[in-house]
Amino acid sequence: MTKAAEFDPKRVTKTLLREGRSAALATLLPGGDPYCSLVNVATEAGGALLLLISRLAVHTKNILADPRVSLMIDERKEGDPLQGARVMLMGTAVRTGDPAARRRYLARQPEAEAFAGFADFAFYRIELKGAHLVAGFGRIVDLTPADILTGTDDAAELLAAEPDIVAHMNADHAETCGVFATKLLRAPDGAWRCVGCDPEGLELQSGRSALRLFFPQRVRSPGMLRQVLKQLADQARGA
Repeated sequence: MTKAAEFDPKRVTKTLLREGRSAALATLLPGGDPYCSLVNVATEAGGALLLLISRLAVHTKNILADPRVSLMIDERKEGDPLQGARVMLMGTAVRTGDPAARRRYLARQPEAEAFAGFADFAFYRIELKGAHLVAGFGRIVDLTPADILTGTDDAAELLAAEPDIVAHMNADHAETCGVFATKLLRAPDGAWRCVGCDPEGLELQSGRSALRLFFPQRVRSPGMLRQVLKQLADQARGA
């Protein structure tokens, strides 16, 4: 976590959203009792959470009857988990057939490729209503969707090029991905690869570990992205 004077609840929450790979999912049983389960998650370009769930599961049956859900994502740091940051998200789960949602989810959860095509599985996006961040003593903040989601209306060119950008980064700049992770984000060495980008940042992943690299400025096109990544690469190699 950052120092107290640098605490930015919006940035902390965005980081948790983008780096989270699993979450506790709370749904409502038909009788109104709460039901909690564990799910894997990913994000859309705008930051909305994505789920891949089977209609045979209790949580999916609950969602089909009442789409209101809560999810909690935590920092997953060593030591006492209550000392780390976590965010509780409230919203509704809506089924989506968007190919981009499928692609982004499977990039972050590649093992799901084995069953993503099964008839009983479907992708859902969480339409966010609000969030409650707990990031330590005196760091408890309620946030709105506008606080933590990323606008994409002006970045259609970047989003359309995302599959090619990811493929290019991993084929030709895999070493740079590792430099970003280890030098700029102080992560341990690993098989770091790019799994996505959006106007505010780049997503890196090694196994189940994920990192969010924020851009120094908003990026709307592949040309702008090349300039920003070169700037970041120079900064990382000079670190």
